[in-house]
Parts: sequence; structure tokens; C-alpha cells
Amino acid sequence: MTEAIKLKDEPISTETLSQLIVESIQDTKGKKIVQLDLRDIPEAPTDFFIVCEGDSITQVRAISENIKKTLRDDYGIPPSRSEGIENSKWILVDYFDVVVHIFHPETRSYYELEELWSDAKVTSIAEA
Repeated sequence: MTEAIKLKDEPISTETLSQLIVESIQDTKGKKIVQLDLRDIPEAPTDFFIVCEGDSITQVRAISENIKKTLRDDYGIPPSRSEGIENSKWILVDYFDVVVHIFHPETRSYYELEELWSDAKVTSIAEA
């Protein structure tokens, strides 16, 4: 999957896209940010999962909107799809090679997404 994405006529790697997403999460004070590198897992649906959480439904929604706005407005990269905005307990923002999961804390602990992909290389991101 690791294809380059066009960034205003300059290709960027999925690693760079992942970093831009992490920075957008940090801008809205997202918590417990984890990057799961799935590239060495043959059955993985994407290269990276970025998982984080917000303290409230409002913050979960704000994190999602900030990611989409920043990547679209500043870099010309729209998501291929976004789901979960209605209840905002788990919002998924899909950039094909990088998929972002933004959770409300209880929902994150219930689904344990990081445990499901425990064979991935996990990087915990310090809060900004």
C-alpha cells in the first residue's frame, strides 16, 4: 500500500501523512495517541492506524473535524470516507493508507482496538 500521496504537486509518504494527522490531533488536545504500523502484517487493511481519544463527545468530534480541515485546506488531501460523526463515540477517518480512530474513553476501552492488532509495531505519541 505504501504509495505516495500528492501534496500540492509533491508526493508525500504515508509516514508523513501519519505525522500530519498526529499533529492535527495534538492541536486539539487529543489524548493517548498511538500509531500502529501495520505494514508488516499481510492481512492488514491499511499501512497505519492512528488511535486517540477525547475527553468528551464534543472533543472527539472536534479532533475529527480538525484533522479533516487541516489536511483538506492546508494540503489538499480529503479523506476517502468518515464514519461515526452522529454519535461521536468512535469516529473513523479514512485516508486509505492511514486510518484514524478517534474514541470516547469508554468506547476505546470496550473495543480494545490496539489489542486486536497487537502484532503491529506500536508507537505511543507524547501529548503536546
